[in-house]
Amino acid sequence: MNLFKTLLLAPAALGLLSPLAASAAPSVALDKYSTADEQVTSISQFNDVKPTDWPYQALQKLVENYGCVAGYPNGTFAGGKAMTRYEAAALLNACLDRITEVTDALKKLMKEFEKELAVLKGRVDGLEARVGVLEANQFSTTTKLKGIATFVMGGNSFGGNNAAAVTEAQNLMGATSFNYDLRLILDTSFTGKDLLRTTLRAGNFRNSAFRNGQPNALEVGFEQNCGIGVACGDVVAINRLFYQFPVGSGFTATVGAKVRQDDMLAMWPSVYPGDSVLDAFTYAGSSGTYTLNLGAGAGLKYTDPSGFNASINYVSANGQNGGNGGNGALNNGGIMTAASQSTFTTQVGYAASNWGAAFAYTYGQNSGFTGSPLLATASGAASNYNSVALSAYWQPSQGGTWVPSISTGWGYTGFTQRTGNANIAAQSWYVGLQWADAFVKGNAAGFAFGQPTFVTAVSTANAFPNDASYAFEWWYKFQVTDHISVTPAIFYLTNPLGQNGTSNAVATSPLTNLGVLVKTTFKF
Repeated sequence: MNLFKTLLLAPAALGLLSPLAASAAPSVALDKYSTADEQVTSISQFNDVKPTDWPYQALQKLVENYGCVAGYPNGTFAGGKAMTRYEAAALLNACLDRITEVTDALKKLMKEFEKELAVLKGRVDGLEARVGVLEANQFSTTTKLKGIATFVMGGNSFGGNNAAAVTEAQNLMGATSFNYDLRLILDTSFTGKDLLRTTLRAGNFRNSAFRNGQPNALEVGFEQNCGIGVACGDVVAINRLFYQFPVGSGFTATVGAKVRQDDMLAMWPSVYPGDSVLDAFTYAGSSGTYTLNLGAGAGLKYTDPSGFNASINYVSANGQNGGNGGNGALNNGGIMTAASQSTFTTQVGYAASNWGAAFAYTYGQNSGFTGSPLLATASGAASNYNSVALSAYWQPSQGGTWVPSISTGWGYTGFTQRTGNANIAAQSWYVGLQWADAFVKGNAAGFAFGQPTFVTAVSTANAFPNDASYAFEWWYKFQVTDHISVTPAIFYLTNPLGQNGTSNAVATSPLTNLGVLVKTTFKF
């Protein structure tokens, strides 16, 4: 109430103290200014105040809401005229009368709701005490923790008339398995504009029905890359550790002892969910360009308000090692050495409100990305490569059951063996569709298809191998609560062994892979 009085009386007090009021002639008769009995009730009673005048709305509120402004008997307000001390006194008296009326009304209301006000006061006091306890025991004033825990249960079925390949596949990935992936993400900011990210991760997919290995080189989309030669199943390990900070207008620099290639890109050219089912659909169409290489690295990205963006980064997967053991010695490594398992990536893109596109180039050293079994055999661990990708996406302005978002991408990679001098060409592409709010608000459905990286030519043999394989996945996500979702999914691979599955004389039809799983995700 004291604040209300102060605000209301401030104009009048300023009028009493103003030099203009002090210098005005005190002989002006009080009856030339309206008294409380002649108080106007509408601004329309002033014949010299027009709606186009800049203080019109302010005067209207004072007159009609507060009844605290009067005019002259001739029906004018005389807004441009200096106010005398007598006139200020009359205005102040009218305002004080209104304050008295308001005060009495408030006292009655406070008396009537005395019990309710007491209850509210007790609740506010309790909340203040709880906030104090939280502040005293909070984890950190600069760090936020979020977590993602995922359960995956499922298995595979294999077909084809190559009995040996089917038996091998069943022995490796024939049983139903129940696996998990856990990520704890700590985001710290010291200035409000920077980011120190620490991610702890554990999982047990390495020997599951969805492992990254033969015969299915297309794992379910959960990376288990804890470092070169490091098994991270059921072991909590540092999965990310990097620092980002602004550098001038629009620029962001990143440096990290464990940072992934896409952490340093200004945009990701896909809106298809990367952890849906198959790992093959997590590379925006090109696993040679978007390798998701993880290790020691640094990068710089630029984002313009118009939507244009650009990125450049370097990552060495074995950059923590100090020995440069020669070409292809991946147990050694270092940064920018002959043994570095590294990628150098540049990307230019444009991101509008509901669509985007990007072109990217990657120079890779010592190979090491997901591809067909033939590619792993032909290129070897010591190959260098050049890879390009063109990716784009579009999504409707509003989610709906019938109109999906569309993500697509294509990639080309050319390898040069460091021993043997063979030239190897490989390609890949995909299309991913996602329906937001599919049938039920909050749920989602998805479908993706394409050809994961496969060899198209090998120069030394002058061969055009039959290495192509098609991949398909279908899934539907039930959003059970804001933090829990359940996603049943099915996927199909037409030729997961590539040429290795078709070159056998006995195999008139290649090995096929049908998989079914249920994924449950908890976010906290």
